[in-house]
Amino acid sequence: MSDVIASPSVRILAREKGIDIEKLARDLGRTSIAREDLAGGRAAAPAQSDHAGYWNVDHAQYGPVTEEPLSRFAQVASGNLAAANAMIPQVTHHDRADVSAIEALRRDLKSEAQARGVKLTSLAFQVKALARALREFPRFNASLTSDGKTLILKDYVHIGVAVDTAHGLMVPVIRDADTKGLWQIAAQITDLASRAQARKVGPDEMGGASMSISNLGGIGGTAFTPIVNPPEVAILGLTRTEVTPVWDGNAFQPVPMVPLDLSYDHRVINGAEAARFVSYLAALLADPRRIMV
Repeated sequence: MSDVIASPSVRILAREKGIDIEKLARDLGRTSIAREDLAGGRAAAPAQSDHAGYWNVDHAQYGPVTEEPLSRFAQVASGNLAAANAMIPQVTHHDRADVSAIEALRRDLKSEAQARGVKLTSLAFQVKALARALREFPRFNASLTSDGKTLILKDYVHIGVAVDTAHGLMVPVIRDADTKGLWQIAAQITDLASRAQARKVGPDEMGGASMSISNLGGIGGTAFTPIVNPPEVAILGLTRTEVTPVWDGNAFQPVPMVPLDLSYDHRVINGAEAARFVSYLAALLADPRRIMV
């Protein structure tokens, strides 16, 4: 089974062009290949580091060690992350959102969720809100061509959801998230996450995301800097919601706040645009009625 993620149509086009997808992925240091990657017929290999000496150390001379070979999946992911971090001038904007209304709505819908057999997590609201924000800010729903000269604006909204699995990080995609309701999104998140853990997510369910979400809320943390996953131009990081004292003008009130960490490609998005995007997203999360109409 191929470790490279590519849709059937992309594989067919690659065969027609005589392009070896496995080699192309290695050259790009990527785990997935999209249609735009085939446009040039071949890919330029990322620059090789000439600082291997930093890593080629006999660690055993300092004490006992054990060697653990990286899986093929982990090696490809490592190359992808290293290339993304080297090629993209990334900046991370940090903010937070009041999710008291979302938590209240989740409590109100708990009985209905149980009746439907659906786990209505806060992530479902965050996916729906992000989809709305991408429609409002089209430059975030775009990809830059490899020569850096053309921005491809997408008329669809697909949200990638990173899933931590025993065999590495997988990012299945919720297609057309802007047209789906909360119940449908919640059910799809659960389904994709469980199948990702079992490595039963198909190639057509990976790749092509408008933007991805990396959610560490179930583990902890107050902030982090997610790495942009090309050819996307931004990625949203989420950490654990915490009750925070917020001044309402008269007194401090306990408010559940979720940290938002947006990393973006500075070649496409500037700081002011990022701040406006995150402010809009935070406003949607604070008033979930706006994502349901």
